[in-house]
Amino acid sequence: FWVAEGLPYYMVRASANPQTPKPLELGAKLLCRWRDQGVKACEVIERKQNEDTMEWEYYVHYEGLNRRLDEWVPLDRFDLGSVTEEGKLTRTSKRKFDHEEHEEEGELDLATLKEHEEATKVKNINRIVFGQFQMETWYFSPFPKEHSRADVLYFCEFDLSFFSRKEQLERYLKTKCKRFHPPGEEVYREKRGDQQVSIFEIDPSYQRIFCENLCLLAKLFLDHKTLYYDVEPFLFYIITEVDSNGAHMVGYFSKEKHSSEEYNLACILTLPCYQRKGYGKLMIAFSYELSKREGKLGTPERPISDLGLVSYRSYWVYALLEILHKHRGSISISELSDMTRFRTDDIVKTLQAFNLIRYFGGQHSIFVSPKTLEKYFTNAKPNWVIASSNVSPHYKPYSQRSHPPQGGSQ
Repeated sequence: FWVAEGLPYYMVRASANPQTPKPLELGAKLLCRWRDQGVKACEVIERKQNEDTMEWEYYVHYEGLNRRLDEWVPLDRFDLGSVTEEGKLTRTSKRKFDHEEHEEEGELDLATLKEHEEATKVKNINRIVFGQFQMETWYFSPFPKEHSRADVLYFCEFDLSFFSRKEQLERYLKTKCKRFHPPGEEVYREKRGDQQVSIFEIDPSYQRIFCENLCLLAKLFLDHKTLYYDVEPFLFYIITEVDSNGAHMVGYFSKEKHSSEEYNLACILTLPCYQRKGYGKLMIAFSYELSKREGKLGTPERPISDLGLVSYRSYWVYALLEILHKHRGSISISELSDMTRFRTDDIVKTLQAFNLIRYFGGQHSIFVSPKTLEKYFTNAKPNWVIASSNVSPHYKPYSQRSHPPQGGSQ
C-alpha cells in the first residue's frame, strides 16, 4: 500500500501459493487497457480461473460504454496500481454513468433494467460461425445448458441448427441439411445489379424450432430482447442475399400477427457482418409496405433498441424530407401520415429531433433549412424503395388469409 498524488492505492499481492496471485475482487473498479485506444475505467463483474494454467480471467464492463463491449480480459490488461481503496464511483460520476448507460432504453424502468442486467451480465457465447463469417457476440443468450458455455457456436445459416463443434456442423451440412434457403414463403424478390435480395415469411405455427433458434441467435446481438419461446403470436421475415449456393440470411424482423397498437415491427436485426449495407432500411421499408397493404398506419414496438432507433430516425427523416423537398404550399402532419403510413406522433417527434418545427406568427410550422436538407437528404444514403411489382403476387396480409389447421413443428 502506498499513496500517489494524495490518493490511496493497492497493488495485487501474491497469496501463500506464489504461483497463484490473489484474484481481484468482484466490483473492483480500475483502469484496463482497451483495444488500441489507451485505458478505460472498468468494473470487474465476474471472474474465472483457467483449469489448465490456473490464471485468473475477469469479465469487465467499461464505464460509459454499452454492455455489448463487455469482455473477458487477463490480469496483465489491468493497471493494477489504479485499484482504489473503496473501489467505488463518486456519487456524481455514478449518476452520470447510470444516465449514460440507460438513456437509450426507452420505456423500460430502471428497476427492470437492473434486474435484467444482473441476470444477463456475463456473455455465455463469445463468438459464432455463421456461413463464411465469424462474429463476436454482444450479449448473453439463454441457449440450452449443453451449449451455454461453448466459446464458439457453429450455425447452419439455412435452418439455424447450432452445434458446439465445427465437425458436428460439417457432418450436418453433408448428411442432413437439405434446404438452402429459410423455410416458409418467399414474399419479396429484388434484383440489384448482380445481387438478388429475397425476403421469406416464416410462421412459427409451422416452423416453430426455426423461429425459436432465430430468437436465440438474435439475443446474442439484442440486449433487451425477452422473447425466446413464445413465438406463436408473431410472423418472422428473413432477409437474404441469394447466390448459386443458396439464400444467405443477413437479418430479420418480426411483427405481431394481430396488433392493437398498430405495431408493424417488433424486433429488427441486421447481423454485424452485413451491417452498413442498407438492409435496416429495407426491413423498415418492407414493414411499412405491409402496413400499406393492410390499410393501416404503422410504428415499431417500444422500446426501440439503440441501433434500431438510429435506423428509424434516419429512415423517417429522409422520407419526410423527400416529400417536403418536392412539395409546394402548406402540408399538414396528417397529410404526411397518409402519404408515408407513419403515425403522427412518430412524424412530430422526428421533426422535433431534427429541429424541423419552428414557432412563427403564433403557430408551429415545418421549416427545412438548406443545411438540414443537404445533410439528411441530398448527401444521405437513400431509403430502400419497395416496388410493388417485387412483392409476390400470391402475398396476402395475414388478417385476410384463410388459415388451415396448424401444422407440426419443424
